[in-house]
Amino acid sequence: MMRSLFAISGLLALAACHSGPGNGLPGNSEDHQPFHEIGETEVLQFGGNEPFWGGQVQGSALTYTTPEDPKGQAVEVKRFAGRGGISFSGTLNGAPFDLSISATPCGDSMSDRVYPFSALLSLGGETRHGCAWSDAHPFTGSE
Repeated sequence: MMRSLFAISGLLALAACHSGPGNGLPGNSEDHQPFHEIGETEVLQFGGNEPFWGGQVQGSALTYTTPEDPKGQAVEVKRFAGRGGISFSGTLNGAPFDLSISATPCGDSMSDRVYPFSALLSLGGETRHGCAWSDAHPFTGSE
């Protein structure tokens, strides 16, 4: 229950940056549909720095990577589509793993890239901020 509340509150916090009429996020009384911009079969990549972390998710299969573990660890997750984004919740090494993705553009501090989505990861009580993209929704800027 607490993990679901965190995931939902993370989505709402990220959505608040972009809320208002006409954008499909909370505050728009005309749109009551769950977020559908990222398809369930789409491979979504995510990552952040300081500390470096990343991975990808498709359906219920998520791989979480760090510089110490570049091959990554598999995390079975459940997907939740809210009004301002999606979240993925599971357990990694016995600790809660909650990743929230919102449709808020994101830039990292290490490149000139702009990503279509923002990411918020809660892992074992620690919160990390990052960006996300997919083939259907690529980043812009240098490779």
